[in-house]
Parts: sequence; structure tokens; C-alpha cells
Amino acid sequence: MSGSPPPPAPRWPLLALALALLLLAPGPAGASLLHLEGPRPDGLGVPDGRLPPCASSAHCARADWPLADPAAALAGLAVTLARTPGISVLEQRADYLHATATSRIFGFVDDLELLADPARGLLQARSESRLGDSDLGVNARRLARLQAQLPSDRTGA
Repeated sequence: MSGSPPPPAPRWPLLALALALLLLAPGPAGASLLHLEGPRPDGLGVPDGRLPPCASSAHCARADWPLADPAAALAGLAVTLARTPGISVLEQRADYLHATATSRIFGFVDDLELLADPARGLLQARSESRLGDSDLGVNARRLARLQAQLPSDRTGA
């Protein structure tokens, strides 16, 4: 038995390490292991002066935030979003912003819209997943993080 070569080492620990490094290593903004984008939704934009309601709360979140100056709040959030990894601002006007948010691992794409509505004293927000039946609360948490960054001069709160 001294002349026989040792058995080969199992390869699974090396494969597991490589996969873990791939999933956990920091990468460029917007980089993802997969890219599950889905088609751009038809209902984006501002029909009738408001962002549309969510068809299903399982993969969409919608909020109206009372503010003294919704346009200034939108401008501030636009700067924050432009600096956020995984967020791409696709359209920006003084009263409207459309961005996409791409998840880090699977590359799921969500559409985020913000609308400054000074006549009503509101900043309207909507975030919707392009794919899947459930977002596991991702869109609602995104809106909650944005709301937490709003100025303290909120009205009606």
C-alpha cells in the first residue's frame, strides 16, 4: 500500500468556498450574480396627476408623505438615490423621479417612482417589483428607508 497514491481530496469544499466568495465579496454598484430584470411595466408615470395605486401589495408599496415642500424633499432624495449602490435614476424632473433598484444577488429589478405634489402638500412614492408574486417586503422597506430621510418639517404628521 505504500506505493499507491493517496485518494483525491474532495472538491466540494473548494467549490463551496468559491461560491461563498462570489456571493459575499463586494462588487461594483449594480453588480449581481444573476440578472432577472423582467419587462418595464406599462403603468409607470403620472396619469391623472398621481402615481397609480398598487395592483397587489404582495409585490408593490405605495405611500403619500405630507410635507411642507415636497419638491425640495424630492430633490434631496434624488441626490441620495443617485449615490446609492444598486439604484439607477432613469428619469428626473423637478416634480418626478423614476429609478430602478437592482438586488445584489439575484439581480431582481424594482421600479421606484417619486412625485412631488405641491398642491396637495404630498410627496407620493411607489416601488414595485417587475417579477414574482411576492417581494417579501422589500418595496415597503425601501419606502420606509426613504421616508426616514425626509425633512423634519412634515405637515399633517
